[in-house]
Amino acid sequence: MRETPSLRPSGFGTRYLTDKEKVWDHNAWDNPEWDDEMEKNAIEVIEGQKVHPVESHSVSNLLSNPVRQWNNFYARHTNKFFMDRNWLLKEFPELDMEKYPADSHIRVLEVGCGVGNTSFPLLQWDIEKKMYLYSCDYSSKAIDIVKGNENYDESRGKAFVWDITEPHSSDIEPGSIDVITCIFVLSAIPPTKYRQAIENLSTLLKPGGCILVKDYGRFDLSQLRFKRNRFIDENLYCRGDGTLVYYRTKEEMETDFLHCGLEPEACTYDRRLIVNRAIKLQMHRIWIQAKFIKKTNL
Repeated sequence: MRETPSLRPSGFGTRYLTDKEKVWDHNAWDNPEWDDEMEKNAIEVIEGQKVHPVESHSVSNLLSNPVRQWNNFYARHTNKFFMDRNWLLKEFPELDMEKYPADSHIRVLEVGCGVGNTSFPLLQWDIEKKMYLYSCDYSSKAIDIVKGNENYDESRGKAFVWDITEPHSSDIEPGSIDVITCIFVLSAIPPTKYRQAIENLSTLLKPGGCILVKDYGRFDLSQLRFKRNRFIDENLYCRGDGTLVYYRTKEEMETDFLHCGLEPEACTYDRRLIVNRAIKLQMHRIWIQAKFIKKTNL
């Protein structure tokens, strides 16, 4: 079996705040301190959000029709909302095809591909064409945009619609995928469907294959900035456009993946302190970055 490169920490930078008096010198700091007082304040903010939740008659519609919300999102924004993820190879070297032997044939599945902000950069970087890339999304509008891109080439990859909370796609043979990417995707799934989604993805992995995850962590600034009528349930919210987002802890994520037969090789918080120097405001980004391996004895 090929050797899989190890997960490296977030490559955003190595700017550490060692002197708190200098916090305003830069717009961002890596791996900042997170203490009990900060967590207490975050919990108080969330308790305040619960006072004005989403109206009950809207909740069932939001939970049962996520596809509609995402189709509306892509119909409105097309390919002009997200930026290409040019940091991918630095944070996930498993996707760097230069690290594999010349005769390698690596099958990758990108989950929640949107309009191709991961797909097309990965194919562009794969100069020797070692990768075959499957790209799926449960928004048909997003897939239409991907297929309409001038760089879409089915000799190198295939895009298709798939709700990963449903049985695995017939577009992919079970046990055939080397690497699956889930970049800010699993948080869009209601907690009740989370494990089913992971199990569905696991069936597509080869033994020893991996799932790479980057997603929102509990108490991320985006969670704490929600105002009235966004709270649905514990750590589950709807955005203004109706799309869902759930904020996990890394322990919660590890438990769910282990339940589905996937072992954590790495699962860490990727923290960032964002500084607005104009108004003297400090905000914490808290993401989870992880790599889970499919057990070889299943």
